[in-house]
Amino acid sequence: MVIYFYKVEEPYGCFSNFSPHQICLHGQDWLTVEHYYQAQKFVGSVDRRLVAAIRAVATPQEAAELGRDPNHRMRDDWEAVKIPIMRQAVLTKFLAHSDIQAILLATGDRVIVEDSPKDYYWGCGCDGSGQNHLGKILMSVRSEISQRRAVDQNSP
Repeated sequence: MVIYFYKVEEPYGCFSNFSPHQICLHGQDWLTVEHYYQAQKFVGSVDRRLVAAIRAVATPQEAAELGRDPNHRMRDDWEAVKIPIMRQAVLTKFLAHSDIQAILLATGDRVIVEDSPKDYYWGCGCDGSGQNHLGKILMSVRSEISQRRAVDQNSP
């Protein structure tokens, strides 16, 4: 059985980057994974001031809006670093919050799909042909956490 998620208020909504789960990365607290991810687009860019602006907004929707504004110039290496940045943020979120970590681990080996009708990169798109990179990251994080737990249980 495939696990689909999209909106925060729906089943498995904690898998969304908009879920209200704070993370701490590089010594800074972020309200959501979405805040962190959108801000990282501008690290070292001419629009680096947006990092602090995005971190300061109240909602992940506002963070996404600022980060997606085509009038802002992203860092030059964004295409090369966006997946590792997202994975680090998602892993951090699930390591920091045991309640949602349990939900993720309870999915076993089932396929996880971000059921976004508009996003063909992070989600599956409206016709299911999307790349589902967020779902792939979640499954990778699930595997890593499971492996860490197995090692911890087998350690003396």
